[in-house]
Amino acid sequence: MAETARLVLDINRTRAGFSLAADVAIPLEGSTALFGPSGSGKTTMLRAIAGLDRDVEGRIRLAGETLFDSAERVFVPPHKRRVGLVFQDARLFAHLNVADNLAYAARRSGVPAMDDVIDGLDLSPLLKREPASLSGGERQRTALGRTLLTRPRLLLLDEPLAGLDGRRKAAILPYLSQLTSTFGIPAIYVSHALDEVTQLSSNLVAIDAGRIIGQGPTMDMLDRTEIQRMSGRFDAGTMVSARVTGQDQHFRLTIMDVAGETLSMPMINDLAPGDTLRLRIRARDVSLAVARPKGISIRNVLATRIASIIEEEGTAFAEVILALGDKRLRARITRASAAELSLVPDMQVFALIKSVAFDRRGLAAHEQREK
Repeated sequence: MAETARLVLDINRTRAGFSLAADVAIPLEGSTALFGPSGSGKTTMLRAIAGLDRDVEGRIRLAGETLFDSAERVFVPPHKRRVGLVFQDARLFAHLNVADNLAYAARRSGVPAMDDVIDGLDLSPLLKREPASLSGGERQRTALGRTLLTRPRLLLLDEPLAGLDGRRKAAILPYLSQLTSTFGIPAIYVSHALDEVTQLSSNLVAIDAGRIIGQGPTMDMLDRTEIQRMSGRFDAGTMVSARVTGQDQHFRLTIMDVAGETLSMPMINDLAPGDTLRLRIRARDVSLAVARPKGISIRNVLATRIASIIEEEGTAFAEVILALGDKRLRARITRASAAELSLVPDMQVFALIKSVAFDRRGLAAHEQREK
């Protein structure tokens, strides 16, 4: 990939017992998640990219332009980098209403009209309201709008969902998931929450203890053992791409095709046949049967083949990797169950997934239109 299509970082920082050494090239397309546990160095990297932290050494290049080079004494000031940073707290001007907060950014960047941002983030109903009257999700949408009106060439999101409850997260996730496609601006999204990363990113860079431990397409990275370790094995899962085949209005179900198998879940409104969406199926939500079961309430019964079985010695558990066409599922079961069912690699088994295992509040954020 040409350097003009990448953000290239080779930076080091040591302070207060913490050492960061980040050497990574991030594609300037779609949304890239910077994923890792708290204190791993994610926010330090974002602040260095934005030019808010000069206490680093090394080099940062954006689309072929040098933003920082400690050896050559190059430092482009933050306001000239055209990099937009959205913090955990919205940092709106408390004395200005939403419209005036947006107008302030538009004036500074010389943007003649704000309609695309207002429409894209559904801000019209909020324009006359003061920041103090907004919910957490509404404040973040306003902060996103204000940042977008600076017309950045790269958007940095520093855990914008931190502190929001489940309902407010569900309200803002659809806007975040559509940012890059709606506005054509690449984004780097910082999070330590795997569910958010799954829903929002097409690429993933994993960082732990100040070191980059891997990067690649999100769907591929979720299968790596390092990511499972960082997220906690009990919450391990796999992300799959599903194609909508219909909407059951009577039973309020969305019907999808996954590698030739039918999957249903509580209805996601505004989807149509042919739309695609990404779903994270948690290993703990997958049960196994050696014969297709009958007379059960579980609707999703998928014919799969065992690719491998990983027994966790010293625990009661085993993880079964399942092949579903060219896709992979994980099932977390007890070692006793694996023995009683005589499970072995290449054996055909049926994966059982409850429709209600998919959290309806967060499903809208999974919508990834790929028409």
